[in-house]
Amino acid sequence: MKDAPEVRLPAGTLRGARESAVAVFRGIPYAAPPVGADRFAAPRPPDRWAGVREATAFGPSAPQTDVFGSGSAAGPAGDGWLTVNVWSPSPGPGARLPVLVWIHGGGYTVGRSSSPEYDGGRLAREGPVVLVTFNYRLGVEGFAHIDGAPANRGLLDQVAALEWVRDNIGAFGGDPARVTVFGESAGGGSVAALLAMPRASGLFRAAVAQSVPGTFFSPAFAAGIAAALAAEVGPRFADVDPARLAAAADRVTAGFRSIRFSPVVDGEVLPTTPWEAVGDRDIPLLTGHTRDEYRLFTVLNGGPATTCAVEQLAPGGARSYPESFPDAGPELLDELVQSDWLFRMPSLHLAEARVAGGGRAFLYELTWPAPGLGGALGACHGLDVPLVFGNLTSGQTAVLLGDRPGDDAIELSAQMRAAWIAFATDGDPGWPAYSAEQRLTRIFDIPGSVTAYPEELSRLIWQSHSFEAR
Repeated sequence: MKDAPEVRLPAGTLRGARESAVAVFRGIPYAAPPVGADRFAAPRPPDRWAGVREATAFGPSAPQTDVFGSGSAAGPAGDGWLTVNVWSPSPGPGARLPVLVWIHGGGYTVGRSSSPEYDGGRLAREGPVVLVTFNYRLGVEGFAHIDGAPANRGLLDQVAALEWVRDNIGAFGGDPARVTVFGESAGGGSVAALLAMPRASGLFRAAVAQSVPGTFFSPAFAAGIAAALAAEVGPRFADVDPARLAAAADRVTAGFRSIRFSPVVDGEVLPTTPWEAVGDRDIPLLTGHTRDEYRLFTVLNGGPATTCAVEQLAPGGARSYPESFPDAGPELLDELVQSDWLFRMPSLHLAEARVAGGGRAFLYELTWPAPGLGGALGACHGLDVPLVFGNLTSGQTAVLLGDRPGDDAIELSAQMRAAWIAFATDGDPGWPAYSAEQRLTRIFDIPGSVTAYPEELSRLIWQSHSFEAR
């Protein structure tokens, strides 16, 4: 097409597409395919190409199953998993726009950048910003402990993607000195990990960590999972087809609650947990969570867990939650402790650690209840994603927002997009920074507010807890 946008990179020339006044380039390799001898190695640079490379189709997602029943395993076939996608309103070296780099979630086990919920056109156009998404290795391929292989290969992929952004984003109209990395769930945990990784130093100037999971593994725990997997498929993972290996990992890790793989605090790639790391104090952090984080999993599982999460997970033992929430029944108590353990308190503690280390942090909570499924989901895990991207009718968003998003969803999405864009532009989302004295928090709701952290009872239960590698 004559009006198709083109950019020239050190590796070769790309031809994309123009969609709603935004230039889009998909499926760009940022690293060589991790197959053969490279399968469990650190990522290496991609090969150059001759002529003009068509960049109109997403690359294949990393090997995975549909373990969470979300359709995440679908996607194009192939082994070129490590690709980026770019949306730019002004391709060319002169625009110098802020850059937003998205890391998708999925429990470090599933997910793909081609999900329609992650279409970056609206954010890019409204910013204006350059929006980047990418795939990285998941599950066994990216996070399993494998003798002779580097730990946290999925995180190393993320570093390689950010290095690609540093070296190439200027050609798309982005400013490599104004990169903000953002992600939700496992993507938020990845952002938190990147803040603690020396290899990621200097690759971004701001960070957004949405619904940060508190699970990071010790080498011994990760090795135990790998040993159980080896008993299932044999000790040489490289000889096992990636799809079969992913399915075997599902069987082996089925009893590990909702977290099957996590970053490993190996002392080298990831020296410490994000809550222990000081990192670059000049990098502002925007972090927060939804009010009813675990409600989504309760609904998907057909009801509350049969095990007593209060006894197993709550600091202070089985009495802490009943004493703090005397009017809550067993089901609500289970949901509260699961929400706090998995997402709410890790996100809060990350903000507090950032401030205690001399940095700036901005905290939020999304309390607006999702209208989908008759309102059964509340302000559940993942509700912030379509609101931030502004993709209110894409993919599986209808489960959360219903078939026709109402005025409240449209208004709330506009507020969240404006805050994320402002943070990427100048490091300030539009409300006061968090402090240990006032604990000011932006409440996203209709109407919204700025108030002291609303989950004070949970905060007090968890205030002395350390999120250590398990």
